[in-house]
Amino acid sequence: VQLQASGGGLVQAGASLRLSCTPSGRSFGTVGWFRQAPGREREFVAATRWAGGTTRYADSVKGRFTISRDRAQNMVYLQMNSLQPEDTAVYYCAADSRAWIFSAMTEENRYAYWGQGTQVTVSS
Repeated sequence: VQLQASGGGLVQAGASLRLSCTPSGRSFGTVGWFRQAPGREREFVAATRWAGGTTRYADSVKGRFTISRDRAQNMVYLQMNSLQPEDTAVYYCAADSRAWIFSAMTEENRYAYWGQGTQVTVSS
């Protein structure tokens, strides 16, 4: 199983970025994004069921970030708009074979597979 994340970069506040993740090697029930800022614990950002229907966002990104997946292309995206300096972090793509319920989607230990992370830096 491999999860290849890409799309990070250095942008100014207010800009947009789209992260991409290619989960491969098996079928997945839930895919998500987490992030870790310097000196802080990794935190949940967004997740969705691979088959669709249930999506969850962290309060801090709700209304600015959108998670989506293209099942035909086997891709997961995180569209990030109105980026702020506090969004600066390493962003990780995660996946699990199970389709987690809404309340479980935020929990790191629900995800068995992780990508290597992509750096997002937002300057003020």
